[in-house]
Amino acid sequence: MRLADLRKLAIRKQTRIRFPLKNGMECVINERGVAQVPALAAPPDFNLEDELSGVASFVLEQVMPAGARGPAKSSPIARAELAVMAEDRGAAAAHDEHEEE
Repeated sequence: MRLADLRKLAIRKQTRIRFPLKNGMECVINERGVAQVPALAAPPDFNLEDELSGVASFVLEQVMPAGARGPAKSSPIARAELAVMAEDRGAAAAHDEHEEE
C-alpha cells in the first residue's frame, strides 16, 4: 500500500485518514487527497512514503457535510483492512478498463 493509494481512497470515500509518524507527529490525508502533517513547523527530515511503510494502524474519520452537527465519526482500522479497501477499488477500476476494450 502506497501513499497514492491512500490519497485516492480518501477522495473516493470522502474521509480523512490519520496515521502516526515515528517522531510522534501525525499525518492526515484529507478528503481532497492532500497529505498534511499539522505539527510540522519546518521542512521535514523524513519521507511520508517511508513512514507509511511502518504504520500498523490508522484512523478513518468521516467528513461532515457543511451545516451538519455533531462530532465527526472516526474509527480505528488495521493496516491489512485498509489495504483491502484501497485495493478493492483499484481492482474494480482495472476490471472496468478491461471491459471497455
